Order: sequence, then C-alpha cells, then structure tokens
Amino acid sequence: MAFKFEKLAVWQKSIELGFHIHELTRMFPKEELNILTSQIKRATDSVALNIAEGSTGQTNAEFKLFLGYAIRSAIEVVSCLYIGKRRKLIRESNFQELYSEIEEIVKMLQALRNSLGKT
Repeated sequence: MAFKFEKLAVWQKSIELGFHIHELTRMFPKEELNILTSQIKRATDSVALNIAEGSTGQTNAEFKLFLGYAIRSAIEVVSCLYIGKRRKLIRESNFQELYSEIEEIVKMLQALRNSLGKT
C-alpha cells in the first residue's frame, strides 16, 4: 500500500459501503437515476474521497477539516436512505444494515479526527 489512506480501516470501510450502496441502487427504477441514485452514490463516494484527499500531504488541521467533510457526506447518505425508504425503494432490512454501517463509519471518523488533537 503506497498511500497513507489505504491503511486506514475507516477508508476501507467507506469503500465497502460504496459497493453496498452501488448494489442497492442497481435495483432503483430508472426514473431515479438522475435523482436519488446519483445523489446517494456521490455522497457515499465523497466519504472515501475526502478521507483520501485529507490524509495525503496535509497538516493535521487540514486532515481534520476533510474528515469533517467525510462525516457530513456520511450523514447525507443517511438522509438519502430515509428518502429511499419513504419512497419504498429500500426495504427496512437493507435500511438498517446500511444505517449501522454508516453509524460505525461516522464513529470511526470522529475518533480519528479526535486523535489528531487540537489544532
């Protein structure tokens, strides 16, 4: 592994979440392609992308900022899940699994951010 972020368990989990969201959205109707499908996939990808971008060649203060962006993106994914559930695109069991996955990622992001100390 050549880059710092590749070793971070939270980045690895966010990549896995992206796969799960991708698989879920494959079942969404085509009418959602440019609406919810696009939004939830971009928000999910943004979690991993912000972790990666912030970790490489940045100060702790800069990394903390990007981890904050990653947390916000994860929360956006949760909101998209609620919308999908409300539109009857997401079953309760899928919702709960993904919600738990995101909750774990957010806790990991917060812990990582806190470990970087005050800046």
